[in-house]
Amino acid sequence: MLEFIINFLSNTYVGQPTLHTRKINQNIARLQHYDWFHDIYHHDQYRSLFFANRHVRKYLQSNVRVKRMMKNKQAQERFLQFLHKQSKGREQKNCKQ
Repeated sequence: MLEFIINFLSNTYVGQPTLHTRKINQNIARLQHYDWFHDIYHHDQYRSLFFANRHVRKYLQSNVRVKRMMKNKQAQERFLQFLHKQSKGREQKNCKQ
């Protein structure tokens, strides 16, 4: 509880929430036990998003979302759509440069 309060207060004053790399890596490791996630994790189109995209990492930081993806096919599909959207946004950004 104290950790939550400290994180909330620090994020309020800093303005940009910090990402918890250890938590994200643990959630990725939990999801890799599932074939659907293992396949997209090793897919070239999405691979770098897991390491470099702040939005994807923030999504994977949530234990609630990760547990939902582990149990719910619709949550898995939403995550895949989210990854696809992030991938397309990165491609468009690279084309403009």
